[in-house]
Amino acid sequence: MTSAEPSPSPVKPLPVADGDFYLVSQTLSPEDNALRLKVRAFMEAEVQPIIADFWERDEFPFELLPKIGALGIMGLPYQGYGCPGRTTILTGFVMMEMARVDASLSTFFGVHTGLAMGSIHACGSEEQKRKWLPPMAALEKVGSFGLTEPLVGSGASGGLLTTAKRDGDTWTLNGEKKWIGNATWGDLTIIWARDVDDGQVKGFIVENQTPGFKVEKIQHKMALRVVQNGHITLTDCKVSEADRLANANSFADTARVLRMTRASVAWESVGCATGAYEHALRYAQTRQQFGRPIAKFQLVQDLLFKMLGNITSTQSLCLRLSQLQDQGVMRDEHASLAKGICTTRMRETVGWARELLGANGILLDQHIGRFVADAEALYSYEGTREMNALIVGKAITGFSAFV
Repeated sequence: MTSAEPSPSPVKPLPVADGDFYLVSQTLSPEDNALRLKVRAFMEAEVQPIIADFWERDEFPFELLPKIGALGIMGLPYQGYGCPGRTTILTGFVMMEMARVDASLSTFFGVHTGLAMGSIHACGSEEQKRKWLPPMAALEKVGSFGLTEPLVGSGASGGLLTTAKRDGDTWTLNGEKKWIGNATWGDLTIIWARDVDDGQVKGFIVENQTPGFKVEKIQHKMALRVVQNGHITLTDCKVSEADRLANANSFADTARVLRMTRASVAWESVGCATGAYEHALRYAQTRQQFGRPIAKFQLVQDLLFKMLGNITSTQSLCLRLSQLQDQGVMRDEHASLAKGICTTRMRETVGWARELLGANGILLDQHIGRFVADAEALYSYEGTREMNALIVGKAITGFSAFV
């Protein structure tokens, strides 16, 4: 008798591409994690298949707005006024999940929820909150944030050129704003302007159809192409005293909003890096060279190791930052350290992902090139690495190096 042929060993399934190596999502409550997974499922099913086409055409997928609104995530960390009232930790995870598929849509979320709604929630009167926050939470109204100017970026605290002049109950705004996300199609913009009488920076809720408010779409961008950035020109734009943010009386109040949103951008950059890493890992598991998957090669595994190390360390940094924020003890330097470090590590990570894919890494079909391009915008906005380094440097040395 001949011995029976040995049965073939079952093929072991490959590990799933998952950037959550330290299981940081398990720190969420079951309820919060369910919302995170709901956002992830939406981004994978509704956004992933179409976003490269919109990115290439420099257009926003407006047809997705009702579905985004149905997620119930607008105004996520705010209490009352139709907002969900959840933690900033959960808000960070939502930013990460959105950016894991597309940084443009996470930026849209951050501008609307963090900057526009955040300005009204932090600096508005009770009447202003009741008027604007419920429709913004329902995504019936879309907001923008007008701080940066054509000639003034990092120097906004002392060099803001847009002016506000009061005459009775009317303010007249004159100046320009640049890089204002959502402004070309949204409903209202928070405009920050310097009061010509006392020299202080004040905030105004300006409806985009107000006479004297003109916005042009910024063309030829290489990053965040789905975000519709506007160049706003204010020419004798009249705003009622009732639409001046009641509790925004100096740039320190503007900075309160930026402190919150800077933390969100740190989470967003982790999401961008995670998306690039997961695409690269799946590619490495299936791409054949020299008769075997490239994931079997040592140098490829080293690239994946470095990418995952960056992601895991910055996830942990963001988690602790949001814990500080929820405890009410987060300071400017805490947010600045996270934003500066996370975006730097993101930039490294998406570059390594493109390197792993070789020439295929520059094709939109592989998504990696989109992450590489979008990372450049995240690296710069909400405070450059250099400005954030100086904020941290002042806190740890006791000396200011600002000029």
